[in-house]
Amino acid sequence: MQTIAHIALVVRDYDEALDFYITILGFELLEDTYQKEQDKRWVVVAPPHSKGSALLLARASTPEQEKFIGNQTGKRVFLFLSTDDFEHDYQNLIDKKVTIVRPMKVAEYGKVAVFSDLYGNLWDLVQFAEGHPFAYPVSR
Repeated sequence: MQTIAHIALVVRDYDEALDFYITILGFELLEDTYQKEQDKRWVVVAPPHSKGSALLLARASTPEQEKFIGNQTGKRVFLFLSTDDFEHDYQNLIDKKVTIVRPMKVAEYGKVAVFSDLYGNLWDLVQFAEGHPFAYPVSR
């Protein structure tokens, strides 16, 4: 059996990224370990109670990496935050002044809105429609 454990997200600064993902999105800090030999931190966050992939907040350490902060996918939606309470989570984004790039709409697969994180990476907030393979409760 295989799963995707972490997705690396290039960030400018660990602490500003943690502030956004924990304070604004409500993610939990799963690990923050200093790695002396590489002078970097291993910082992992995920939504509360998540059993899926987690984000590895990877500070850019070269000028080449810095070019990709906020644009790891050519301005396509990069990450998908699935929810079982779209209205609550969408309102929370609005209340916390997160930039909504495309407002909520209902699609065949469910409810969706696009927002950007503090660096400009695009995310879908999505609540999959009942019967969709990724709808809650996920039974894969």
